[in-house]
Amino acid sequence: MADTKERNQTSITGFILLDFGNLHELKILLFLLFLAIYIVTVAGNILIVALVVSDQHLHTPMYFFLGNLSCLETCYTSTILPRMLASLLTGDRSISVRGCLVQFDIFGSLLAAECCLLLVMSYDRYLAICKPLHYAARMNSRFSFQLAAGSWLSGSVVSSITVCWLSQLIFCGPNEIDHFLCDYTPLIKLSCSDTSLMVLVISPLCFIFILLPFLLTLASYTAIISTVLRISSSAGRQKAFSTCSSHLIVVTIFYGTLFVVYMLPDTAALRDLNKVSSVFYTILTPVVNPLIYSLRNKEVKEALRKAL
Repeated sequence: MADTKERNQTSITGFILLDFGNLHELKILLFLLFLAIYIVTVAGNILIVALVVSDQHLHTPMYFFLGNLSCLETCYTSTILPRMLASLLTGDRSISVRGCLVQFDIFGSLLAAECCLLLVMSYDRYLAICKPLHYAARMNSRFSFQLAAGSWLSGSVVSSITVCWLSQLIFCGPNEIDHFLCDYTPLIKLSCSDTSLMVLVISPLCFIFILLPFLLTLASYTAIISTVLRISSSAGRQKAFSTCSSHLIVVTIFYGTLFVVYMLPDTAALRDLNKVSSVFYTILTPVVNPLIYSLRNKEVKEALRKAL
C-alpha cells in the first residue's frame, strides 16, 4: 500500500500550462499579437542599451541604470514569451517539472531584481533632486555599479532559495496550471507535500525583496514631489519633475499590476483578472518602457537622432 502511494506521489513528471485555454478561436491572433510584442520589446530594449553604451552623453548613473533595466526586461520577456508562442503555434502546452522550475527560477530572480533596480533608480533621482550638491560625490561610477550588481545578485539569491525548496516538493496531481507561466502560488497549490514551513519562510523574503523596495520607492518619490513643489518657478518645477516622470510612470504600471496579482485573493472569480494583470507586468511593461523613456526623454531622443 505504501509503495502504491509513493508511486502515485512521484508519478507527475510535467505540468500543463493552460495559457489562454478558453480562447482557442483567437489562437492565431494571439500568436501574431504576442510575436509583435516580443519583437518590439527586444528591439526597443536592445536599442536603449546600445544608445547608453555608444553615446558619451548617456554615460551617467541615471542612464546606466536604465541600460540595466532594458537588459533585464529583454531577459524577462525572453523567459516567458518564446514558450507561450510555441504553445500557441503547436498546441503543445506541456512543460516538464524541471523546465517549470527553471522558468520560475529565472522569472523570479528577474522580478526581484527589477523591484530592487526600480528602487535604485528612484534613489538616484532622489539624490539628484533633493540632494543635488551631494549627487556627484555619492553617486559615482563605482557606487552605481555596486547598486546595479546588488540588484541582480539579490534577485538571484531570493529566487534560488525558493526554487531549491520547491524542488524538494512532491507533485502527485492534478498537473494543470491555469496560467501562462510557472509561478510560485500555482506550484504550491499543486504540491502534495506540507508547505506550511516553506510559506512561513518565503513570505518574509517576498516582503524584503518586493514590498520593501516598493515602500522605499514610494518614500523616495514622496520626498521628490515635496521638493519639486517647493521650487518657486513653474519652469524649474517642470524641469525637475521631467527627469523622473518617466520612471514614475514605469513604477506605477509595474507595481500597480503586480499588486493586483499577488495581493488579491486567488479565487475563481478573480483568476482571469489576475491573468490579465500578469500580462501587464510580465509582457506589456517591458514593451512600453523603451517607448516611455525614448518619447519623454530629450537626451535619449537626441542620442537616437545622432545614431540615425
